[in-house]
Amino acid sequence: MFIAHGTQDAVLPVHATSRRVVPALGRCPPSAVPGRAAAPWVLTTAYDGGMSTPWTGAAGLALVVDPATDDAAHDLDRGIEFLREVGAGTRPATVRLYRPSPTVAFGQRDARLPGFPDAADASSAHGFAPLVRRAGGRAAAYHRGCLIVDHVEPAADAVVGTRARFGAFGDFFARVLTDVGLDAHVGEVAGEYCPGEFTVHGRRAGVPEVKLVGTAQRVVAGAWLFSSVIVVEDAEPLRAVLTDVYAALGLVWRPATAGAAQDLAPGVTVDDVETALLAAYADVVHLDVQDAPRPV
Repeated sequence: MFIAHGTQDAVLPVHATSRRVVPALGRCPPSAVPGRAAAPWVLTTAYDGGMSTPWTGAAGLALVVDPATDDAAHDLDRGIEFLREVGAGTRPATVRLYRPSPTVAFGQRDARLPGFPDAADASSAHGFAPLVRRAGGRAAAYHRGCLIVDHVEPAADAVVGTRARFGAFGDFFARVLTDVGLDAHVGEVAGEYCPGEFTVHGRRAGVPEVKLVGTAQRVVAGAWLFSSVIVVEDAEPLRAVLTDVYAALGLVWRPATAGAAQDLAPGVTVDDVETALLAAYADVVHLDVQDAPRPV
């Protein structure tokens, strides 16, 4: 079951090999930043209680920070594998971060429009892989200047609490962006791409201006996946590809709503947001790190 309220389908993945995890206090050391050489880590989730999460989830999380790959389709599919593993009880509650390759993720409704073939061609012409998500939402674009967060947890009834999770995670991500210097809030920006009630937006002079985080959920028997795209750097390629894609699809939107955190807080980087995000997680969940052997 898919429930869309933002930038993308909640099926963003984990690469099966070369995993790295950030240590316990949630601060992202240089060795844990994708693109920098480091030994791999595994994060365990043993916890004896005492903390409360805004989304009323697990008190401990396995945290995986993946290096960048160029296989957008595999990334998309891998998220479903994580969701099924958590639902089956073969993987603990997990949060995974990665920086995606340039991708335009189309919704099923987009794929049925007569302009879809031209939209896919436009995506490719801009150097973005055109992919179709398994369910709803409208086209969303992301690249290396974005941070994708896949949060997967077990639940006896994963449908229960879906709306509450949208609100809780929206507030959570708004707090993270506030911590790096933005005036961030939850709510749809008029004319935004892939519109959603729980969009996290940035304000300028108190006016909602730029979509910064889009969120979506997928649920299966025994687990839910909450996926978020945080747009941090280099908005112009995203705005350019979405302009041509939406024109081909015949969809009306305001290109000015496609921006990045950097547009409102010059100098902020994906590293900054990742560090703030991990610190925010560390405030509400227990993280316990152990070394792991390097994958063969």
